[in-house]
Amino acid sequence: MDFKGFDHPGGGPAAGGTRSVKVMIAGGFGTGKTTMVRSVSDIKPLTTEETLTQASADVDPLIGVADKTQTTVSLDFGKISINDSLMLYLFGTPGQERFWFLWNGLCKGALGAVVLVDTRRLASSFRAIEEMERLEVPFVIALNVFPDAKEHPIEEVRDALDISPHTPIVVCDARDRVSSRDVLITLMRHLQERAAVALEPR
Repeated sequence: MDFKGFDHPGGGPAAGGTRSVKVMIAGGFGTGKTTMVRSVSDIKPLTTEETLTQASADVDPLIGVADKTQTTVSLDFGKISINDSLMLYLFGTPGQERFWFLWNGLCKGALGAVVLVDTRRLASSFRAIEEMERLEVPFVIALNVFPDAKEHPIEEVRDALDISPHTPIVVCDARDRVSSRDVLITLMRHLQERAAVALEPR
């Protein structure tokens, strides 16, 4: 898809006329945010993961993610060139409730967001969706496929999450670079469509 005409106050020109855009990778605890940033970034990503300990068991419940051994305590950062004219800077949010106070600052200046959802634990992403809506950050929903997750029709998930019919929902594998890149392209298309609608004469 051609993004050469992409323009928005949230982005800025970079070297060679490339447009740079800030994108959030959000979601609940253990939904795959760090994994997506790692898989898709063109550079070695900056991560702020710390080892989970028994002392955090009461505040970081591991229901549904019992194999998880690390957690993001601040942010993840990476970047990817969609093409010669568009560079995305990726900021992964922390998923635990005790770090949600960081979201306001992280989301400042973001053009859009990917909200990762684990269909085994839909409730874990409710707060991320609420925050994107509260901060008025346009987003797409990415259903991250886990090996033991049951398949659910997308419209069934849309109803369960109470998501607008205008918000794209896609299935992805956050471990796979191509799959994660396709999610980001879906977000860019969504933002372009929103911008086009906003420019239509009323």
